[in-house]
Amino acid sequence: MLDDLSMQDLTGNMPALIAVVLLILLALTAVAGPYLVSYDPLAMDLDSLRQPPGKAHLLGTDSKGRDILARVVYGSRISLAVGIIASALSLCIGIFFGLIAGYFGGKTDAVLSQFFDIFLAFPSLQLAIGISAVMSAGLTSAMLAISLVGWAGFARLVRSITLSLKEQTYVEASRALGAAPARILYRHILPNALPLILVAGSLRVGGFILLEAALSFLGLGVQPPTPTWGWMLADGRNYIATAWWLATLPGLAIMLTVLAVNLLGDGVRDVLDPRTRRERR
Repeated sequence: MLDDLSMQDLTGNMPALIAVVLLILLALTAVAGPYLVSYDPLAMDLDSLRQPPGKAHLLGTDSKGRDILARVVYGSRISLAVGIIASALSLCIGIFFGLIAGYFGGKTDAVLSQFFDIFLAFPSLQLAIGISAVMSAGLTSAMLAISLVGWAGFARLVRSITLSLKEQTYVEASRALGAAPARILYRHILPNALPLILVAGSLRVGGFILLEAALSFLGLGVQPPTPTWGWMLADGRNYIATAWWLATLPGLAIMLTVLAVNLLGDGVRDVLDPRTRRERR
């Protein structure tokens, strides 16, 4: 499936191309942050409290006189790191248990499926809050909490794909030749399931970024004074009537990032899903 992609498939989706450009700019901004801003995101200036956007501070200052542009730029590092790493961890956990449940079936599938359902029964935010409350607040804890929230959905998807693929002729032939289950799973089933798994993973990155922002907003994620978009929203909500830029600008950063990630995920789905590709042609 991946080998059949044409250049037209990759360039014919304008929203996805726009999303790629936005994400590349965001990644470059996160990496080159210290060279793009002239202010320390942690430096307070009590003589410049809640200054509106202007020449001295392009996006204004917050309630402690810190430059908002510098804090938005540095906050992008955390949002991208959490979204990508948490999605990768969730995928790894979900792929492992999903392959086992789908391939072996029987009691193994029944037990693991019940375990998946327990995690899926809880709303994502409430479950993340509960896990974060048990662990000490911080970046690592936020990533682990978000990963534990998202893995069950991936496991369900991988299980359903595995149930379908294990009945294919090439899998039965490999089994008849005496191939071990591990070899069948990682040499035959996983490569063929990978496109759909990647689509699901790319679509969940945006949700994980929002979840990290929600945890930081509630004080359960990365702790201040480290700049995060969620904490900037929480700080700015108290001044929304008199200093709109405090909450509006980090909110716009979250919105554009999640929108770009979701558009990219839709583009990846259009490229990798055979049914969508046939419809477009």
